[in-house]
Amino acid sequence: MSDRERLPVVVVGAGAMGGEWLRMLARSPHAETVGVVDLDVDLARATVAKIGLDVVVGSSLSDVAKASGARAVVNVTVPQAHRVVNEEALRAGYPVLCEKPLAPTVAEALRQVALADLTGQLLMVSQSRRYFDHLAAFRGVAGGLGPLGVVHAQFFHEDHEPGFREQMAHPLLVDMSVHHFDMLRYLTDDEPVSVRCDSWNPSWSWFAGHAAATATFELSSGARFVYQGSRATPGLQTSWNGDWHIYAERGAAHWDGDDVVESDAAGASVEVTSASEGIEGSLEEFVASLRAGATPQNEVRTNVLTLAMVEGAIRSSDRGGEKVVLAELLEESLVQAIADEQRDDVRELLRSWSSAADGIRTPAWGSSRAAIASGGAR
Repeated sequence: MSDRERLPVVVVGAGAMGGEWLRMLARSPHAETVGVVDLDVDLARATVAKIGLDVVVGSSLSDVAKASGARAVVNVTVPQAHRVVNEEALRAGYPVLCEKPLAPTVAEALRQVALADLTGQLLMVSQSRRYFDHLAAFRGVAGGLGPLGVVHAQFFHEDHEPGFREQMAHPLLVDMSVHHFDMLRYLTDDEPVSVRCDSWNPSWSWFAGHAAATATFELSSGARFVYQGSRATPGLQTSWNGDWHIYAERGAAHWDGDDVVESDAAGASVEVTSASEGIEGSLEEFVASLRAGATPQNEVRTNVLTLAMVEGAIRSSDRGGEKVVLAELLEESLVQAIADEQRDDVRELLRSWSSAADGIRTPAWGSSRAAIASGGAR
């Protein structure tokens, strides 16, 4: 497959987010849709017709992928279906780009890490909010500020999305904060080690679960990440990306989540370069990684600590703000993953890990793996 050829993919999930991916793929120079899968075949056909695509449509991933000649899968199903779809695709020999969150728990995510190891296929998580030009510029500025003191992020929005999101127990932390927590990990190598969190639902909220939260993460250097958010705030709304401040040894920096990046540090320079953003940026990195045999920044095991931030925050809130140590959560999750796993090969691989930290330390898919360029995804 040459760099000029578009990667043929099957998109699984034809709902609102699936439609967004399909419209993006229709104009992408990197990949093209050759099949669409959904349990509601009529919905899939209607979505495909509305976009004007001529592709294979069906309810079976394996059947559609085989009939369409696909070489990779984009998983845009609801979160609770992610593991089932990923497992079918990986075991059939297809690399997968999966929408976030990868899994509802760290234990389930660890099972998918082991599955990716066993199949030798790339499983990448689409943390699409890493891919913004001004976020990259903010990261560049932050890198020149020296040791961190504290990072602040605020997200306040009036978010009406009827469907599964409004019925979630933690619609903010699970569905939105996962982006912001992952952005923190993109901005700095100062990884989170523990969290204290309080979540609640405002009296006027239209969500069934907790639409608001505050959380404080201790980072490996001793610095703090302080997060505040709500999905049920009618006034003074922030960007979807949040509003960020970094305070460090050599000064401070601010990003409004959109197009304003500023710093008061001596000699600070804001450099904004143009690149693919959002899900388009995620897709571009996925395809480039397959072609080169390289490890993308959101390879499955790299994403586990982002999920640990989410699960740790929820666990802390459920325990009245008790401090949760993420390393302990990871090891407890490995025990749970082994207990939950039904497949002998996955369970035995999980048991072979000396620890969860060891299991996610080194990407199994990377430069040593065969790229699409040297023989294809299958």
